[in-house]
Amino acid sequence: MPPVEKPYAESCDQNRDPILAVLAPLLRPRRRLLEIGSGTGQHAVYCAAALPHLTWQCSDRAEQLPGIRLWIAEAGLSNLPPPLELDVLKPWPAECFEAIFSANTAHIMSLEAVEAMFAGVGAHLKPGGLFALYGPFSRDGRHTSPSNARFDAWLRDQDPAMGVRDQRKLEQFAAAHGLQLTAEHAMPVNNFTLVWERN
Repeated sequence: MPPVEKPYAESCDQNRDPILAVLAPLLRPRRRLLEIGSGTGQHAVYCAAALPHLTWQCSDRAEQLPGIRLWIAEAGLSNLPPPLELDVLKPWPAECFEAIFSANTAHIMSLEAVEAMFAGVGAHLKPGGLFALYGPFSRDGRHTSPSNARFDAWLRDQDPAMGVRDQRKLEQFAAAHGLQLTAEHAMPVNNFTLVWERN
């Protein structure tokens, strides 16, 4: 078996500072966070280093974990434990968290998986816990920019199950699982960070 190469996504370097600026004040009183779909592991390493009071728990599907482990091992941070295997459509780890974060996942998941993610978040957030979701979103069936419309068309051409998700649909999923939208943060490149609180 060939050695695993440490993965890298340029977009993570480009959006990490705006994401951290939104997350840092929200996470100041929190102690444990689950990241859904950690991808390369870059956001986890960057945010865990900036928020040493917070245990940042990575998770992703099995095929992503070797690359995430390389980033974690290189960082050597005490608040960055080994990643968990998590497929939102399968049983979740039993643990509950004070915060959950996910970036650029909803548009590459099927709508069924997005709904399953919200169900899992509702079940694994402690009361008063926060769920922050970063990415591109449409509103009331309309894209927020021409570039997002082009991105949505490109995604659906790759896989009809993918696509930029409508914020109102996400709010419906969230409400069904005890989550209330508390903030919308406009981000660079026509993205948003949406924040829900667990009732």
